[in-house]
Amino acid sequence: MDHTPYIVIDETILLKNIRKMSKLAKVNKINLRPHIKTHKIPHIAKLQLAEGAVGITVAKISEAKVMASYGIDDIFIAYPVVTPSKAEEVCQLNQQLANLIVGVDSLEGAKVLNECAKKYQQKLQVRLEIDTGLKRTGVQYQEATLLAKQIVELESLTLQGIFTFKGAVYNGEATTDTALAGQEEGKLMVDVANEIREAGISIDDISVGSTPTAASVAAVKGITEIRPGTYVFNDAMQVRLGVSEWEDCAAHVVTTIVSRPSEDRAVIDGGSKTFATDVQPNFAPLHLKGFGSIQEYPEAEFVRMNEEHGVIHTSDPNLKIGEQVKIIPNHICSTINLHNYVYLKKENNEYQKLLIEARGMIQ
Repeated sequence: MDHTPYIVIDETILLKNIRKMSKLAKVNKINLRPHIKTHKIPHIAKLQLAEGAVGITVAKISEAKVMASYGIDDIFIAYPVVTPSKAEEVCQLNQQLANLIVGVDSLEGAKVLNECAKKYQQKLQVRLEIDTGLKRTGVQYQEATLLAKQIVELESLTLQGIFTFKGAVYNGEATTDTALAGQEEGKLMVDVANEIREAGISIDDISVGSTPTAASVAAVKGITEIRPGTYVFNDAMQVRLGVSEWEDCAAHVVTTIVSRPSEDRAVIDGGSKTFATDVQPNFAPLHLKGFGSIQEYPEAEFVRMNEEHGVIHTSDPNLKIGEQVKIIPNHICSTINLHNYVYLKKENNEYQKLLIEARGMIQ
C-alpha cells in the first residue's frame, strides 16, 4: 500500500494482548472494563467483550453513543458531566442501555444529573471519582466521604462505587516504578472506600487501573475492577515503563521517505497531524528517544515534526527516497485519534480496513 501515512494493527498481537489482560483480571477475580479511548473502534471493543470484559469505559458521551449503536450496552462514562444538556443525553442513553454508570466529582455535577434523572423518572448510577495523586479531576481524598454523604441524599442518583485514574504516579510524582504506583493506588482506594462504608454508605465497586498499574493494582485485596486501555496496542511509552516489550506493540504507523536532503537527515510524510505530540521525548521520567521507535533502523532517531513533515536523523544509506518506514509511536491513543481508519493485518497477511468510528468524539 503506497498511500502513506497509515496505521497497521497486527491482529495476532492484538488478540494476544487482549487475552493476556483478560487472564490477569480472571486470575485476580476482578472485573475488566477496558477503556476504548485507545482504539475507538467497536470491532475491537467487541473482541474485548468476547474475551470476558464485563463492559467498556469511555471518556465522553459521544463515544458512548457510538459504542451503543453497535449493541454494546454496558458502559461507564468515566468523566464528570456537569451541564444540563449533557445530562439530558446521559438520561436518554440510560433508557437504552442495560447498564450505564456516570462519573461525578462534585456536588454541583451530581445535582445536575439528579435533576435530569428526576425529570426522566429514572435512577441514574454514579461513581465518585477520587484524586489519588494525578492532580486532574477527582474529589480530594480527604473530602470524599463528605461528598459521598451529599450524593446519597439526592433521590434520583445511586452511588454505585468509586473510581480513580492514577497511572504511573507514586507519592504525587511521575515514576517508572509501576508496581509501587499500583500498590499505592489500590491501598488509597480501598482505604477511602472503607471510610465511606464506615459512614453507613454502600460502595459496590472500587474501579481503578491503567495499563501501567493494572498488574499490581489488580492484586490489591478489595479492588473490584480495572480499566486499562493502551494494553490492546501498547506503544513506546509502555515499553519504557516496562509493562510490555517491543514485540507486544500491535500498532505501527507506516510512512514514506519523501526527501533525503543531507547525509544525516531523512524526511517522512508524517508529522504532527499523523503522530501524537503529547508525550515529548527526552523528558523525565521516561526519557524517550525521539517521537517514536523505528525498529528496523535502531540508530535512526525521529527528532522533529512539523504538520506534514517528520525529520529523522540518520546516516543509514538504506533510508532512501520512496522507502517505507514503520514507526511505533510514543503514545498510540492520541495517535489513533488523528486517523480516520486503521488496517487490521490478518494472519494470512490480508488487510481489513476498519473505520475509527469514535474518532474526534470529544463532547
